[in-house]
Amino acid sequence: MLTHLSIKNYALITHTVIDFTDNLSIITGETGAGKSILLDALGLILGKRADLNALRNKEEKCVIEAYFSIESYQMQSLFNELDLDYEAETIIRREILPSGKSRAFVNDVPTTLQNLQQLGSVLIDIHTQHQTQDLFSEKYQLNLIDVYADNGNLLKDYQQQLHSFKKYQQQLNLLKEQQSQAAKEQDYNTFLLDELTQANLKSGEQEELEGQFEVLANVEKVGGFLEESYAILSNEEFGVNKQLYEVKAQLQKLAQVSSKYEGLSQRLESSFIELEDVADELQTEIQQLVVDPQQLELVNQKLQSIYQLQKKHNVSTIEELLLIQNELSQKVAGLEFIDEEIQTIEHLIKKAEENLNEQAAKLHAKRLNVVQKLSDEISKLVKPLGMPNAQFDIQLQLKDAFLSNGKDEVSWLFSVNKGMQSGLLKKNASGGELSRIMLAVKSILAAKSNLPTIIFDEIDTGVSGDVADKMGSIMKEMGNYMQVFAITHLPQVASKGNQHFKVTKYDNDQITVSEIKLLSTEERIQEIAQMLSGNIITDAALQHAKQLLN
Repeated sequence: MLTHLSIKNYALITHTVIDFTDNLSIITGETGAGKSILLDALGLILGKRADLNALRNKEEKCVIEAYFSIESYQMQSLFNELDLDYEAETIIRREILPSGKSRAFVNDVPTTLQNLQQLGSVLIDIHTQHQTQDLFSEKYQLNLIDVYADNGNLLKDYQQQLHSFKKYQQQLNLLKEQQSQAAKEQDYNTFLLDELTQANLKSGEQEELEGQFEVLANVEKVGGFLEESYAILSNEEFGVNKQLYEVKAQLQKLAQVSSKYEGLSQRLESSFIELEDVADELQTEIQQLVVDPQQLELVNQKLQSIYQLQKKHNVSTIEELLLIQNELSQKVAGLEFIDEEIQTIEHLIKKAEENLNEQAAKLHAKRLNVVQKLSDEISKLVKPLGMPNAQFDIQLQLKDAFLSNGKDEVSWLFSVNKGMQSGLLKKNASGGELSRIMLAVKSILAAKSNLPTIIFDEIDTGVSGDVADKMGSIMKEMGNYMQVFAITHLPQVASKGNQHFKVTKYDNDQITVSEIKLLSTEERIQEIAQMLSGNIITDAALQHAKQLLN
C-alpha cells in the first residue's frame, strides 16, 4: 500500500509531504483546489509521461517520491522479471529536470517508464470518472468474470498458446510468400540452370581451350617455329648438338689428363642429355602437329559458349559461372524445402489450434460456472444504492475466432425497474447508475484480487442522501482488505474515512499555492459541516456532521 508521498515543485505545489494509513482515506476540497494534482503526481509515479509545463519553478527540478509497503503482496517474481531490486518498502521516484528530461528510479536504481507502468498496474488502481465507460468494454467485462472465476493461470496459458499460434501463422504467411515468389522464378531459374549444366563447365577449362585455339589457329606458323628449332639443335653438320658433341669429346680427353676437368666434363654431359631430350620432344610435336579445321571449330564454339555465358551473368571466369550454377541449383531445389517447411508449420499450427480450443473451452466452462453468481452479487450490491429492482444477466456465446482472452463474446444485460425489459448495459443504464454499478464491480474485484490500493475520483458523482451513505459504506468495507482513497464532495462519503485530508488553494506573495493537510477530529467536523451547509456553517450542520462521524 501507499504509505508516504512527497511532491516538490509540481504544478501548484511547492513542497508537500503526506503519510497515509491503510483502510479508507478521504480527500476533499473545493473544485479547482488541486485534488487532481495529487492524481497527476501519482500518475507520474505509475509511469505516465512527464510534461515540462508541470514544473512550478522552471529553474528547479520536480521530484515526486512514493513509498509502498508491499511485503504482503508476493511481488518478488515481478521485480525479478523487470530486473529491479525488491524491497519490502519500495520507493519509486520521478524527477523532471528543467531541461525537460525525465528520470525514473525504483529503490534508487534507474529504470524505464515501461517498467514503472507494469509495476504501477499491480500497485494502484486509479479510477477516474471517465473510466466508468469501461463497463461497456467486452474486454473489461470478461476481465471481471475471469477475476471472479480465478482464471488468471488458465488465461495466461491461453495467451501464451495464442502467441505461439500467431507466430506460426506469421511464419506460414512468410513461407507462402516465398513459395509464391520462388514459383514465379522457378521456370527462369530452371532454364538458366539447364543452360549452365549443358555447357558442362570445368574449372580451369577456359585457359586450356584458349591455348588449344591459339595453336590450332596458327598451326603453320607453329610448325615452322618447331622445325627451325629442331634443325638448329639437330643438323648433322652445324647443329648445336653436333657442336656440343665435339666439345664433349675434347673435355673427356682433358679429364683423362687431369681430374681437374672432370667437373666440366660432367656438367656438359648433363646439358648434352637435356638438349637431346628437347630435340626429341620437338620432333614429337612436329609429328603430332596437324591441320584440323574441325577441331578448331569445336574449340571455338566451346569458347564462344563460355564467353556468352560470362557476358549473360556479368562475370569473367568459369569459376564464377560454377558458383552461379550452384546457387541456381539451390534455388530450384529450394522450392521443395519450402514445401517441407510449410508442412511442418501447418502441423504446428494445427497442434496449437487444438490446444487453444481446449484452453478456450476450459475458460468458457469456468466463466459459465460463475456468471449467474456474479450477476446476483452485483444486483445485491446495487440494491441499497437506489436500485432495489436492478437485475443483471451476463450472457456468454462461444465464437469461432480466437480472441485475446478466449473465444467468448459477452453481453451484459441490465434492467433497473420491475417490468422493464432487459437490454444492453450501455443502453439501459444512466450515468449515475453506471457510477454505482462500477463501485459494486470494483468492490467485487477488490475482494477477489490482491491489489494493494485503489483510488476513487468522485465515483459518487450524481448521487446524494442515503445512496451516498451506502456508497461510502461500501468503500469503507473495501478498506478492510485494501487501502482505499476516495476523492469526494459528499459529506456522507467523507464521514466514512479513517483519515481525512483536505486540499486547499490560496495566494501567497502573488503566487497561488495548493497544499494538502490531514484534518484533526475537530477540523473534520468543520469540513463536513461546511460540505453540508456551505460557507456559513450552522449549528444544525455541526450537529449533523458529528452524527455522521459517529
